Formats: sequence, structure tokens, C-alpha cells
Amino acid sequence: MPDRVVDYLVRAVADRGIGQIFGVDGANIEDLYDAIFDAGGHPAGIIAKHEFSAATMADGYARTTGGLGVVAATSGGGAANLVAGLAESFASRVPVLALVGQPPTSLEGRGAFQDSSGLAESLDAAALFATVSRYCARVAEPAQVPGQLAEAIAAAESGGPAVLLLPKDIQQQMMPDLIAAHSNGQRPATVGRAVTVPTTSAIHQHSALAEVATQLAAARRLGKVVVIAGDQVARDDARTELAELVEALDASIGVAPDAKDVYSNTGPGFCGVAGSMGHADLLEALESASACLLVGTRLPVTARAGLDDALAGLPLLSVGALTPYLPATHATSTDLVTALTVLHPERHHPVVDHDSVVATRTEPHNTDLTLMSVPAADGPGLRYRTVVEAIQRELPEGADIFVDAGNTGASVVHYLRVPEGGRFVVALGMGGMGYAFGAGIGSAFARGAAHRTVVIAGDGSFFMHGMEIHTAVEYDLPITFVVFNNNAHAMCVTREQIYYRDRYSFNRFRTTRLGAGIAAMFPGLPAHTVDEPTELDATLRRCLTTDGPSFVEILCDPDEIPPFLPFLS
Repeated sequence: MPDRVVDYLVRAVADRGIGQIFGVDGANIEDLYDAIFDAGGHPAGIIAKHEFSAATMADGYARTTGGLGVVAATSGGGAANLVAGLAESFASRVPVLALVGQPPTSLEGRGAFQDSSGLAESLDAAALFATVSRYCARVAEPAQVPGQLAEAIAAAESGGPAVLLLPKDIQQQMMPDLIAAHSNGQRPATVGRAVTVPTTSAIHQHSALAEVATQLAAARRLGKVVVIAGDQVARDDARTELAELVEALDASIGVAPDAKDVYSNTGPGFCGVAGSMGHADLLEALESASACLLVGTRLPVTARAGLDDALAGLPLLSVGALTPYLPATHATSTDLVTALTVLHPERHHPVVDHDSVVATRTEPHNTDLTLMSVPAADGPGLRYRTVVEAIQRELPEGADIFVDAGNTGASVVHYLRVPEGGRFVVALGMGGMGYAFGAGIGSAFARGAAHRTVVIAGDGSFFMHGMEIHTAVEYDLPITFVVFNNNAHAMCVTREQIYYRDRYSFNRFRTTRLGAGIAAMFPGLPAHTVDEPTELDATLRRCLTTDGPSFVEILCDPDEIPPFLPFLS
């Protein structure tokens, strides 16, 4: 029996070893779920509670597997709800394929419900998604599907989302003889942003990398090199090569806030986090360095705040997929495993005279970073540092940590050391509140039942997308949700106090009891509220060692200033 278009798409996803398609069902995507059923659940269809969270599930799945995440949504509001999630994947260069249903082609521009063809003054979905994707195409006939799917996947794997717009009638049609379709020379029609094709030749890339290596060797002769590593190291699975390079260079190393898992947080030369949530140890290292090497980071403001003066006086070298925001000698590379091997001094000629290197490593592994001095807080609840250090003590080996932005995120980035073998993800591309709930769930599907995932967020993020806890309960996933509840959008409260003279607040909420509410909503789910330090360790231990999901509400102070440089300077 010939395949429908949806059968072809589902089988193509399964053939790539992708275990789940995340999404929310609806009239114009339901045929895809019918195909998932006919395929025996390989891949599985995972129904989220909101399309934003479905997109972040695909994002989290992709970050953890290093492969492609897939999200499916229906037309209209369902499609529009994907935009913020895909925007995070776009900004952070995470490969996600979005399969988006559309009304039947016969009704385009004729008043169809949720029409987004761009005809007759309807919303233009192709134009909308082109702004948050590396590739966007509307499928006009089944023969286009193989070519468009191949181009979409290639574009996503280059770093970011790709979108296929699928009218309902096209989804239901039979696939033509693929050999005949290709032999007729049919080509896909692409709409919006096309596939990104690197324009830098391999020869030029090699030359640029050789220049970085030469300058790196010269800097070593003069003194200590400082490396700042970004999340591309994780995407390219180049942690081993990074550690070997740091050791060979006898370098100091810091990490971008969203890259805490790319280098051992107690490893040789570790100077902590860079930027607005960072550590003074890295600034001190830069002030006496001979050069700074960026690896897989563009050094955005969140990663360079407080470091600009020190960086301005240094030779800045860079290797990564994109050029940094500061002027640098840069080598473009989408394969850091190879690039870092080339930069290794023992692989580069001429060989560095190690006797001429000024500094040699004699210091022990760094176990005590210099923490920011924050104002004392005397309000209700627990302090950020107290909670994060308790989480640190109780984290299982290799646990994955997904953190939302805001005061909670700043505290976790600054105070927490990532367990060896675990992933650490904080969405700073767009900083969308509620990201961690879906992303942690997507990662947990990828990791399996034996691996613990920890989602850490504030109550503001919980109220946006925290009901995705339902999905974790539905599939009995090994996730612990830790929600800091200060009954406020606390970062906005802090900004009102510091920048607007504390004359008012739009961002304080009425008191809520999240632990009790979650316990009532989900009978049998371990759900606890902690408001005393003496209860913290035991509660976290129970919730981090349970077989399935669990929930911890931490009561804290909305007026506590977090370790965030703009609030302290």
C-alpha cells in the first residue's frame, strides 16, 4: 500500500533514530498522529500542554542527544504558539524540525478557519516562521516532500530550526513513486529563509585556523592564556578535546553562563563563569593573561559583562561556528573536535619550546571560587545560596540541570557546580520564562528512566508553563521540579527597586501554595514545601531519589538581590 505524506514523514523521523515527536494535536495535524499510531509508536507521539513547551521539549531533546528534535503543531494559534520556543532554538543554534499543519489548499484565501496562507489578508505563516528558522517551506504537492525534508534537516543541522508547512489535504495524499519524481527533475519550492550554505572555503578555514594556532603559540611564550568556552563545545561533543587543549596550554579557563557543563567545574585552571553571573577569578586571570581564546562562543553581553576592559587590552582569538561580537582573529568551525585537535600545541608546527613558557601549572584544582558579595536579605523564606548549595549536595551523579532565567537562574549559574557527566542548560538566547519545564521533559525522554533531570525555576515561570508537569506525570519521567516561590516576578521587582526608585511594584503577587496545589492536582506525586533550612536537605534527598517525578516548592524572599552584576555595580 502506498504511503501517505504523513507516513513518509513519520518513517523518515524514525529512520534517523529519533524517539519522540513532541506536539499538541489539532484538526490540521491529526493525520500525523494517525501515522504515528500506524507506525506502532516509533517514534512516540508526546502530547504537551502548550505548543511553546512542545517546542522547548524538542529543543531540550536535541541539546541532550546532540541530534535533531522534532515538534508538531496544528494551524492558527497552535502554530503561532511555537514561535517563542523556536526563537530560543534559533538564537541558541539548536537543531529542531517543526512540522506545522495548515488548512486544506482548496480553502486558502477563502475564509478557512485558521487560514495562514497569506492570501486574502490572512496571516502569512511562511513569513512568520522565516524570522525564527534557518529554512521554511510550504509543501505544495507530495512530490516535493523528499527534497524539502532533506533541505530542512540539513538546514536545522547547520544550527537552528527548520519549518515545513503542511496543508491538511497534502498530508493525506499518497506519496508518488519517489524514483520517478526525482528522475523528472522536480525541485522543492522554498519559501522564506533558505538553507544556510557556508561561504567560507575549506582552504580559507584551514588558513584561519592555522593563524589562530600560530598566535596562540606566540601568546604561550609570553605568559598565561585564558580560554572562555561556550555551549558549542557541548553541541559538538568536544569536551574531551577542550580539556586536552586546556591542559596542553597550561591555560586558565572560564565558561559562558550557558556552558557550565563543557569543562569540569573543579578541573585544572577552572576560573568559573564569565559575565553578568560570573566569578571574579576569571577577571583576575584575564588581567594577567597574554591572550584570550574563545571556543564556541560569540561572547554576548551576558558572557562578557564586567570583562570588557580586561578583554580590550588582550589579543582575542576565536574558533567557532560564528564570529564573536568583539573584534578577534577568528577561525570558523562547525566541528570543534577537529578544530581543537588542530590547535593542540603538539599537533601544530612549529612546535612550541616548552622551556620558554613562563607559567607552569602547580596550583591544585580549583574548588573554591570567589563568589559575588550580595546585600544581606532579612525577608521571609530561604536564601538563594543556601538552597543552591543544598541542591548541590544532594544531586545524583550525572544529573542534568535545566534552569530558567531570572533571579533564580542567576543564583544557580553563580552558585552551582555541575555534576560530572551531567548537562547544564539555561536558555539565554531569548530568556523565555518557562523554557526549563518543557526542555527538561524533552531531555528526560532522551535520557531514559535511569537518569535524573532537575528543573529549577521561579514561580513566575511556573505560572507561565509549569503545567507541563502534567506531561512528566503522564509519562512517569524521572524529573524533580524545584520551584523558588517568592510570590513575585522577582527580577522585575529588583529592577523596580534599583532603577525606578522603589516607588511602586507591578510584579508582586498574592500568596500561593504551590506545593499543596500540586499535591492536590496530582495524587501520588511527591510534592513538598520547604520554608525552613533544617528541612531542605532531607526533602531534596527524597525528591531526587524517587523513581518518577517529584516537586519541591522553596519559599524565598522577593527582595533578595541575586548574584547578578548589573544589580551589584
